[in-house]
Amino acid sequence: MATSSTTGSGMSKRRSSAQNENSPGYQAKRTELMGLAAEVFKEKGFEAATLNDIAERFGTDRASIYYYFASKKELFQALFHDILIGVLNENIAVASEIVASDLSAPDKLRGLVEQQLMSYEDNYPYVYLYIQEDMTKLSLDNTAWARDMARKTKRFEKIVTDVLQQGVDEGAFRPDVSVALMAKALFGMINWTHRWLKPGMRKTDARQTIDAFCAIFFDGAVNRPR
Repeated sequence: MATSSTTGSGMSKRRSSAQNENSPGYQAKRTELMGLAAEVFKEKGFEAATLNDIAERFGTDRASIYYYFASKKELFQALFHDILIGVLNENIAVASEIVASDLSAPDKLRGLVEQQLMSYEDNYPYVYLYIQEDMTKLSLDNTAWARDMARKTKRFEKIVTDVLQQGVDEGAFRPDVSVALMAKALFGMINWTHRWLKPGMRKTDARQTIDAFCAIFFDGAVNRPR
């Protein structure tokens, strides 16, 4: 009779073998599993979600999950390691192009807001999970790729802050509010959408949200002659 450790070792070998073979079928099911797991994590949160919840959504049993991931934490980390690094790289590349353009500071800022919110919609719910969860509780900051994600996130934030500063220097944005507070207000609006904005919503979508946020922000941030 096989012991639990023997069974676990056997599953670990099967998982390693499947990952090394890198067959299209295995990768497709693994990607499908990550997508469904992301939905469960967003709905319940990392702590409350269980592998049984994910297995039920996947249409299988808990034991079958171990063929793809060794644990809930490994599955959660894979969502960021396999997907979000690429998203952050794309966002920074597009943001860098916007900043290097001849657009005015307000137009650059609108482009950055549009890039971020459309990226949220295109990569739902992965980006929102990154915002929703407290990464420090999951020890993700101890990995090289997590530190790389943190650097890239700060890089994007700096790009936005630099555009705000450009707007102040050129007289387009009001000088009586600190750039740091402007940036916090802007990111506060954008990042809070993880609580309510979902692709397919009938009354509100990313495009409408972009227009609304820019109208609200620019009406308060634009420097108006007294």
